Amino acid sequence: SGNYYNQGEIRKKELEESCCVLGIPASDVTVIDHRDLPDNPAVEWDTQLLATLVLKHIEAKNINLVVTFDAGGVSGHANHVSLYTAVRYSVCTLLWVPPWGCRVLVLESVNLFRKYISFLDVLISCLLPRDALFILTEEETEQAKRAMRCHRSQLLWFRRLHLLFSRYLVVNSLRLL
Repeated sequence: SGNYYNQGEIRKKELEESCCVLGIPASDVTVIDHRDLPDNPAVEWDTQLLATLVLKHIEAKNINLVVTFDAGGVSGHANHVSLYTAVRYSVCTLLWVPPWGCRVLVLESVNLFRKYISFLDVLISCLLPRDALFILTEEETEQAKRAMRCHRSQLLWFRRLHLLFSRYLVVNSLRLL
């Protein structure tokens, strides 16, 4: 629930506001608040538990595409890495091949230089191998920034820099898992 600083309820509301900006209705937002999955950048979550929860959600919602972090978790956040590990475990170890053909795309983690060169990374991303590349228009980039600004409780100084310089608000390269 994002309760690392005891702000879980605030962060849930911020998530719903952010999703609204992106055109995602609150009814499509699911927050998992599980005592064994604490919001903590230093805690790795249990792979099997998380894989089970993710699979249940995918099946219940009949989801056909999952977009998640890669092994670097974009920022190295242990919870992000844990999510990738659980999804990978679901797909590879459990030989998960749902009948509806759910695919998994993982967001590429890039080095610090590329992470903060904003639109300049578009050229680099176009030249490198990937399975999918999303380049946002100026309007979509502004929408993404508005959505990020909804997370007021999380807008520490380094996240404000992220809003100004991050390539992830302009270009995202992904690969199939």
